[in-house]
Amino acid sequence: MHTFSYKNGTLYCENTPLCDIAEAVGTPTYVYSKQTILDHFKGLQQALSPLDSEVSYAVKACSNLAILNLMAREGAGFDIVSGGELWRVVQAGGDPRRCTYAGVGKTPEEIRYALEQEIYCFNVESEAELRAIDEIAGSMGIKAPVAVRVNPNIEAGTHKYITTGKSENKFGVDFDRIEALYALIDEQMPNLEIKGLQMHIGSQLTQVKPFIEAVAKVAPLAARLKERYGIRFFSIGGGIGIVYDGALASGSPDWWEHNHQLTIDAYADSLVPLLQPLGLRILVEPGRVIVGNAGVMLTQCLYEKKGDAKTFKIVDAGMNDLIRPALYEGHHEIWPLQQHDDQDTVVADIVGPICESGDFLAQNRTVADVQQGEYLAVFSAGAYGFSMSSNYNSRPMAAEVLVDGSNWTVIRSRQSLEDLVRGEIIPE
Repeated sequence: MHTFSYKNGTLYCENTPLCDIAEAVGTPTYVYSKQTILDHFKGLQQALSPLDSEVSYAVKACSNLAILNLMAREGAGFDIVSGGELWRVVQAGGDPRRCTYAGVGKTPEEIRYALEQEIYCFNVESEAELRAIDEIAGSMGIKAPVAVRVNPNIEAGTHKYITTGKSENKFGVDFDRIEALYALIDEQMPNLEIKGLQMHIGSQLTQVKPFIEAVAKVAPLAARLKERYGIRFFSIGGGIGIVYDGALASGSPDWWEHNHQLTIDAYADSLVPLLQPLGLRILVEPGRVIVGNAGVMLTQCLYEKKGDAKTFKIVDAGMNDLIRPALYEGHHEIWPLQQHDDQDTVVADIVGPICESGDFLAQNRTVADVQQGEYLAVFSAGAYGFSMSSNYNSRPMAAEVLVDGSNWTVIRSRQSLEDLVRGEIIPE
């Protein structure tokens, strides 16, 4: 699952003591394990090998150039949602011709840039967007490759902010309207090339049932579109969840199965038989399952504050560094870099320095009774951690580090105070 463990009382990433990184780079700092990323990526590739398939890494999960370069060198495609993400892929050495471009609000400038870069396909979310792409492609004298994102109206069983496959969500086209829309493309949009079909029902799914229901519902539609319009691929999206709570502490690779969590093998074993008869190229668009448990955020305890109601451990990482607990009520395991005795614990809130009551990493949690100056590792922070961070409260953004065995590299320098105001101008 991951390569973070205690050795002689010190927390390591692969063969590197995390305290060495904390002392050298400072905190907050994100640390990623190269081995864990590769293990997860190759595991998914292998599980889907009975299909003509491609793993298209979801750039939004963790978009550092070093991570994207690693994915490109391993043969990944890329799921992008902005012109900026496409630019990142290109800068990292990725092939734009292996990029699928999703998102409901592509601007004309982004569409034109993507066409100039010859991306593999647009995953389109509305008729209005199709018409915009058709017009821009026509002005450029080319055909734009498109797939429409179908909304299968399947209950994903995940947080309301990250479900995407219901009819009330902003994403995709209603299932009962999709075939009419493909006919409209064929009849009225001469500058579009119908290339595939796409769906994505949500993120952080921990059961296989919603995936089975969605694929079973949409696969016959894909077969009909293949027969009528010659589509070449069916993208089934991403959304494979990871363990945030419990498994890290258990140390057992069987924890997933014993707790009925979704594994990569269970995912593939259930879906491959449904997809093989289609004879289509199958794209999957994972992010979290590849990088989520491959990353931790290091932070330092600044102060302890005891009140009548609670004990607070105040750390130097805030909601601007890791917003998942505040935004999604997300759980993250939190361990000290120097191991404490099992009895040396306290029930506390671990909170940051941001001027918001929602600025916490954990609430009412039994944690190691760390003291001022000690370091902590916030686990499962590799996905939607740094990529969702901000400069709120004028705080410089954290550093990022990639570990490879006993070697490590700063892959993003910590922002300076000068970086905070770069580009700002006081008018005369």
